[in-house]
Amino acid sequence: MTILLPKEMSRRITDLTPEFFISRGIRLIVLDVDNTLTTHDNPVPADGVVEWIRKMKEAGLLLTILSNNYRSRVEPFAEKLGLDFISMACKPLTVGLSRACRQFQLKPEQICLIGDQIFTDVFGGNLKGVLTVLVEPYELETGWMFRLKRKLERPIIRRWQKKKGVSR
Repeated sequence: MTILLPKEMSRRITDLTPEFFISRGIRLIVLDVDNTLTTHDNPVPADGVVEWIRKMKEAGLLLTILSNNYRSRVEPFAEKLGLDFISMACKPLTVGLSRACRQFQLKPEQICLIGDQIFTDVFGGNLKGVLTVLVEPYELETGWMFRLKRKLERPIIRRWQKKKGVSR
């Protein structure tokens, strides 16, 4: 079960500071798209995301997008943010994260993966050995598979909160 526990949690990606990453030796921030940087299938970044990315870059951090979505979804979104991307990442498999390691010539310990789903983002990131940060989704998806996954995530999130002494 610990493979499903995020290392950290944050309400929004924009709540994370450059110091959060730098103090942990992170050089590359790998970002999920849907419900991490914007709502599901939205072509526009959420409020504050563009400024947050600018702050991270100014602090000397590298950023890239890693998504299970098709290139046709990810590329235009990444271009708006001025970021590289890896589409069809196959999370929770570590194929996409391994590619990011090679592309940026970094070790997993130097990478943080931020996403909104335990069974793809957190699980895959923990398998690869990167720092994982789970963020709350901007909106809950309506499809039955998403609803099931969100229900299965609840006890894992409660376990993380108990472990960290956080009450929400």
